[in-house]
Amino acid sequence: MRGLATVPSYVVMQPTTLCNLDCAYCYLPFRAVDRRMPVAVAEAVAASVNRWAAAERFSVVWHGGEPLAAGRDQLAALMAPFGPQVEHHVQTNATLIDDAWCEFFAAHQMRVSVSVDGPRERNGERVTRAGRPAYDRIVRGVAALRRHGLPFSALAVVNDPSPGRATELYDYCLDLGCEVLGVNIEETEGVNTRDNSHDAVAVTGFWAELVSAWRRDPRIHLREVEWSLRYAAAVLDGTEDDLLPGRLDPIPTVAYDGSVVVLSPELAGFTDPRYGDFSSGNVLTTPLAAILADAERTAWVGEFITGVEACRSSCPYFGFCGGGHAANRYFELGRFDGTETEHCRNSKIRLLEGVLEHARDHQSPGA
Repeated sequence: MRGLATVPSYVVMQPTTLCNLDCAYCYLPFRAVDRRMPVAVAEAVAASVNRWAAAERFSVVWHGGEPLAAGRDQLAALMAPFGPQVEHHVQTNATLIDDAWCEFFAAHQMRVSVSVDGPRERNGERVTRAGRPAYDRIVRGVAALRRHGLPFSALAVVNDPSPGRATELYDYCLDLGCEVLGVNIEETEGVNTRDNSHDAVAVTGFWAELVSAWRRDPRIHLREVEWSLRYAAAVLDGTEDDLLPGRLDPIPTVAYDGSVVVLSPELAGFTDPRYGDFSSGNVLTTPLAAILADAERTAWVGEFITGVEACRSSCPYFGFCGGGHAANRYFELGRFDGTETEHCRNSKIRLLEGVLEHARDHQSPGA
C-alpha cells in the first residue's frame, strides 16, 4: 500500500449531523444540531459514483449523526441520484425504525447495521437527549426488522474487555438475530476524550474468548475475527502480501455541506490550527473524482502516508493492519506521522494475538 487509490470502494454520506441519542462515547461534534445535506450534494457525488459503480461493485454508506433523523422523504431524495447498481447501507441506532422504515429499507434494498452494545446493562451509555436509557427503543427497532424479515448487522462498542464480556456479547447477538457482528474497543477520538488504554492481557483474552464463543456456534459472521483468520491462513500459505491493496482506500466522507474528508470519517467537522478543517475539497465546486485524484496534496494526508511508511518499516503487524487509521493517530498523538496508538494495541495487535492464543490453547494433541 503506497499512496492513495483514486477510486474508493465506498463513499460515506452524512445526510444530517443530528442524532436523537447522546451516547457518552460518541465522537461527533455537532450531533445536537440538525444540519441537513442538500440534494445538490448527493447529485454531485452521484456523478462520480455512478461511473465507478458501472465498472465494479460499489457502496454508499449513510452515516450520521443518526441518518434516519433526516426522515424518509429527505433520505429518498438524497438516494435518488444514485444509479440502480449502487448498494446502499445505513448505520443506525435503530430507535426510529418502525414498519414504515422497514418498508423503505426493503423498497430500496438497503443493508442495515444496528449499533447496540449487548444486553440492557451494557447499553447504559446509550441514552436519549433527555438522559433516558435508549435500550427499549433499540430492541423495538430490531424487532421491526425481524418482523419484516430484513437481515441486519450489529456494531458493538466495548469499553470493558473483562473476562466473560466477549461470551456475553456473542450469545446476546445470537439471540438478537444479526447476521454479522463488528466489535470496536472504545476509541479516544473526536469529542470523546476518555482514556482507552487497557491491560494487554485482558484485551488479548477478550478477543480469544470471542473466538471461542464463535467457534462454539458460528452462525454469525465476526468481522474482526474472520479477517484475522484470513490473514493467518495467508501467512501460512505465504500469500499475505496479496491481502492488502496496492494503494490505500481513500474512504471519502462527504459531510452535509459537501466537504470531503478522506481516510477517516471521524475527522469530519473538526478543525486544527495546523491542518485546517481536514477537507480535501467540496463536491459542490469540484467533482469527487477530481478531489480524490489530488487528495495526496492535502497537507495532513502526506503526513499520514509518512506515518504509514514508518509503520511499514518498524511494526511486525503492518501486514495485518496496513498502518492503522488517521483519526486514531491524530486524536491520540496530536499528529499523523506517529506510529503505534492505543487503538492499534486494542483492536489490531491484541486482536491478532487473541486469535493466535485461542489457536494455541485449542490445538489438537500432537499437532
